[in-house]
Amino acid sequence: MTSRIDLSGRVAIVTGAGGGLGRSHALLLAARGARVVVNDLGESAGAVADEIRAAGGQARAVTCSVADAEAVQAMVDDVLADWGRIDILVNNAGILRDKSFAKMDLADFRLVLDVHLMGAANCTRAVWNAMRAQDYGRIVMTTSCSGLYGNFGQANYAAAKMGLVGLMQTLGIEGAKHDIRVNCLAPTGATQMMEGILPPEQLAKFKPELVSPAVLALVAQNAPNRAILSAGAGGFELAYIALTQGIQLGAAASAEAILEQWAELSSRDNDFVPSQGFDQARHELDKAGVPHD
Repeated sequence: MTSRIDLSGRVAIVTGAGGGLGRSHALLLAARGARVVVNDLGESAGAVADEIRAAGGQARAVTCSVADAEAVQAMVDDVLADWGRIDILVNNAGILRDKSFAKMDLADFRLVLDVHLMGAANCTRAVWNAMRAQDYGRIVMTTSCSGLYGNFGQANYAAAKMGLVGLMQTLGIEGAKHDIRVNCLAPTGATQMMEGILPPEQLAKFKPELVSPAVLALVAQNAPNRAILSAGAGGFELAYIALTQGIQLGAAASAEAILEQWAELSSRDNDFVPSQGFDQARHELDKAGVPHD
């Protein structure tokens, strides 16, 4: 049986933690003993930090945009100076600017990427070397079903969220030798960002506090690495990017042949999840009968 997760002595940064999912994540990490940096815009971050301290935990509020790399670095430097380490980063901050692609202003496309994707990159880059130096780190990227599977009117959001999956996959590889484990969370939570998308009776099932246990699992000492964990309404699933066995056309390769054999190409029989990008090339060499390392 897995022992109770204890984060005593750990320092965590949770972005976008002034409300919704971020607030729930911050409260749970603090309840398990972590010192928590509550990051958000406006006064809400201070309110959540006060809530943590009132419950007997340790917290500090930092007001800055994750899209501001210099402000993020200053936040991290201050935390390291005062608390000596950073063990956990939960990249949760985000915004929506939903419109169909035909009507979407490219400025809104860039803004959503700046907050979700570049914001997570800014925060991760700021803590990365400290985690490498201490040979320990747990990082959560917040992806979305929109990024994994698409949703109408969310081209900007989906692009950013799928970008986070690629970032997670590579950082999970690069950080492994320093025991830095990087994972993705794909949450469904009844937050301000979800209002108007689902009817109230359905939205009521997606309480943020039913998502946060997934975050705790992903930042535990025995956390997995490079997982995409979906969570909502008390349900949890794993998402994978798989490769089919496919077809081998060799010198006869043509677009027409690809389409003619689409059913075989798309068969899920014996599909697999590559451990890294080059595994696709290895698979193709195997099918071509070409020896390789």
